[in-house]
Amino acid sequence: MRSSNKTDHEGSTSQHLTRRAFGAGLVAGTGFLAFALPVRALTVEQAKALIDKAIGEVNATINSGQSEQQMFSDFERIFATYADVATIARSALGTVSKKATPAQMTAFTKAYQGYISRKYGRRFREFIGGKIEVTDAKPYKSYYEVVSTATLQGEAPFDLRWWVGDKSGRQLFFNIIIEGVNMLASERTEVGAILDKNGGDVDKLIADLNAI
Repeated sequence: MRSSNKTDHEGSTSQHLTRRAFGAGLVAGTGFLAFALPVRALTVEQAKALIDKAIGEVNATINSGQSEQQMFSDFERIFATYADVATIARSALGTVSKKATPAQMTAFTKAYQGYISRKYGRRFREFIGGKIEVTDAKPYKSYYEVVSTATLQGEAPFDLRWWVGDKSGRQLFFNIIIEGVNMLASERTEVGAILDKNGGDVDKLIADLNAI
C-alpha cells in the first residue's frame, strides 16, 4: 500500500494521483499511534465534529487554488491543530525516542510536523476536485472511530477511519486507517529507514526531515 521511499521523499507533483497512490501517500506520511487512548470525557459527537471540521479545512485547502508553499503552510496548521503531534512523532521515532534528549525530541517533533505537512501538500495538490466526507462515528475499543469516504476524480470512493482520543488533554486524532491499513507500521519503517541511513544519529535524521 505504501509507495517507495524515493517517491515519498521526492514528492513529485507531476505523478498522477490514483486511489492507490493517495492511500499510499497517507500511509507513508502520517505515522499515527496504534495503541488505544482512553476516551475520558470525549463523546462520539465531539469526535465526529473534530474530524468533520478538520476535513472541511482539508477540502478548502486542496480546492483553494493556492501555491504549493501556501498549501504546505495550511496543511501544517491543520495537522498541528487537529492531530496529537507530540505523541505521533514519538511513536514514529519508536524506541529511539526514549534515548533522545528533550532538545532532540523538540527538534524532531517540529521537523516531523513540517515533513508530514509537505507530504500531504504534494499529494493533495493532485487531489483538486476531489473530496473527503464524514459518514459515521462510533465508540471503538477505548476511543472513537470516525468513518469518512474519500472520492478522487475518476476513481472509486475509498474508506478512511480516524481514531480520536483525548489522552493529551485535548480532543485530537492519533491514527488513520485506510481501507484496513494502519499507518503506524509504515511510517515507523519510513522514519526508521532514514535513521538507519544516518547511522542512528537523531540530529542527522532531523536534518534530513527538514530537507525533504
